[in-house]
Amino acid sequence: MSKFKFEKTSVEGVYIIEPLVLGDQRGYFMETYNYEEFKEAGLPMVFVQDNQSKSKKGVLRGLHFQTQYSQGKLVRVIKGKVFDVAVDLRSDSKTYGQWTSAVLTEENNKQFYIPEGFAHGFLVLSESAEFVYKCTQLYHPEFEGSIAWNDPDIDIKWPLEGIDEVLLSDKDKIAKTLNQCKIKF
Repeated sequence: MSKFKFEKTSVEGVYIIEPLVLGDQRGYFMETYNYEEFKEAGLPMVFVQDNQSKSKKGVLRGLHFQTQYSQGKLVRVIKGKVFDVAVDLRSDSKTYGQWTSAVLTEENNKQFYIPEGFAHGFLVLSESAEFVYKCTQLYHPEFEGSIAWNDPDIDIKWPLEGIDEVLLSDKDKIAKTLNQCKIKF
């Protein structure tokens, strides 16, 4: 019996992954990653770094990428609710410039796999959220880039209802559009 359900999204290479949750009156247990099962599903990546962030409602982190040492990411929420987005930057992809998304919550336990060659971002929908993710490459700040979260050509349908203000980092406030960045992997 598989411990995971792997669902392909509309953008090739991006998956929504649902782990099998075993629960009883004591609580629950789940595996969040198993190399052999991911490999069998066509996802043989190896992770080298884990990260965690906490953000308040309205925080939008992204759309981030690395121009070198591109990171694949397996992301999930352990507290709260986020709208998570992947934008295809692979030059040879038929879905270049297109996006796909998933709503990740502490209740649904869904994970989102974003492969190398993508920009990634998320919007916090709950009062706060704790977000954890595994990366296939180490973080290299000298190669980090950011695409404007509201790029009209990408046209992400962010769920902004109930969000009084989108809160961005300084670098995300000055991010350029995809066409201005001319990023292609």
